[in-house]
Amino acid sequence: MALGNASSVKEFILLGLTQQPELQLPLFFLFLGIYIVSVIGNLGLIVLIVLNPHLHTPMYYFLFNLSFTDLCYSSVIIPRMLVGFVKQNIISHAECLTQLFFFAFFVIDECYILTAMAFDRFAAICKPLLYQVTMSHEVCLLMTVGVYLMGFVEAIVFTGIMLNLTFCDGNILNHYACDVHPLLKLSCTSTSINELVLFVVVSVNITVPSLILFVSYTLILSNILSIHSSEGRSKAFSTCGSHVIAVSLFFGAAAFMYLKPASASVEEDKISTIFYTILGPMLNPFIYSLRNKDVHLALRITLMKRRFT
Repeated sequence: MALGNASSVKEFILLGLTQQPELQLPLFFLFLGIYIVSVIGNLGLIVLIVLNPHLHTPMYYFLFNLSFTDLCYSSVIIPRMLVGFVKQNIISHAECLTQLFFFAFFVIDECYILTAMAFDRFAAICKPLLYQVTMSHEVCLLMTVGVYLMGFVEAIVFTGIMLNLTFCDGNILNHYACDVHPLLKLSCTSTSINELVLFVVVSVNITVPSLILFVSYTLILSNILSIHSSEGRSKAFSTCGSHVIAVSLFFGAAAFMYLKPASASVEEDKISTIFYTILGPMLNPFIYSLRNKDVHLALRITLMKRRFT
């Protein structure tokens, strides 16, 4: 499969994270460990939410979807990355486009799931009496369908803009994954239209959620500051703190990665993608669990049931 009718390149060579031979094995074990922790953390949170009825609330419904998305898109990136540490990492056009599609799909899903979680916290703190109506099962389901539909459509766009590129002879991608910017750099034809489409799509995906997040947390903060009880303020802050950290990590790295010209440093691309494709999925289960009494209770109940059986 070729990316364009005039393309002579049939496969790409992914250079990986670094070309220094002495770092290949240590980095392999480092990222293997990160991947194992990410899988255990996200899968464990998914299982806890499924098995414990007291976690069957809108907040944990979206957290379930966040963990599922983190599990999936770290699995899209890291296994292929690990291959590059132990041997030459060759990927065909079809495999490259497939990885790009699923990578874009799950990253966009994460973007809007985090936004939906912010709206859920706004409804819980600012409109507590209407919370059950505002965040009903039907509303949560509709929001989730919208999230995954948005991810699918925009992943098609991301993949589609690569179909128009022509690769004449260069086939070395200076990256550990098939991402948009490395492919644009490798094209032997003009990429100005592709870059424009990419900028518009990414700008919408960052600007719209960021605006919703800003408005939601402005109203939340205003509501929290009006609470007279210090215990009440502390409880309200604790319910939002984890989400603010996760949002800052994800949107900060994504904005740095995509809202800059394609001529920017490849090394900067690699570092920024590590933050939101590898470290983010690993850290999110802990960010949402370490100070979460509901998750701690669910874990104790699950372990006790397992011990008795």
